[in-house]
Amino acid sequence: MDSFPNDIKDAGIPLDAPARRRLPILLRRSWYGLNQAFRRRISKMNLTPDQFTVIRTLLEAAPEGLTQKALADAISSDPNTIASLLERMESNGLVKRRPHEKDRRANRVELMPKAKSKYEAIRQEAIELQGHVLEQLPKSDREKFLSQLEIIAEACKNISNNRR
Repeated sequence: MDSFPNDIKDAGIPLDAPARRRLPILLRRSWYGLNQAFRRRISKMNLTPDQFTVIRTLLEAAPEGLTQKALADAISSDPNTIASLLERMESNGLVKRRPHEKDRRANRVELMPKAKSKYEAIRQEAIELQGHVLEQLPKSDREKFLSQLEIIAEACKNISNNRR
């Protein structure tokens, strides 16, 4: 899988040298391309990729829903972004926020039926897009790639939380 020339890889060239692959740029290009492709595919449903991710995450959570903080953590977002996203989703009848039963500072987020039907209508688009992207890799490498990407994501999360 690594077609990077050994002389560049092993020559002590800095990680950010133009001759080297750079993780931040590759991750951003990958995320942006995937996000834009998905956005185009689902635009007719008046839903954004982030809203789809919120809906999917809430569907996969416990029946009582998640707190806004737990949701932000689950989708690797910040509290302000989640609050704004949920405000739009709530005004569109996709989610409902209600006070947490034990913590007055927290809100629980639950899905409304409209969100579930939008998810079902779009789910296949997400599956097909992911399949198309992963088909670019040999079949034997796909799960390994996702596993390695998960390791990178966890390392980035730990660094951002100052836990090396």
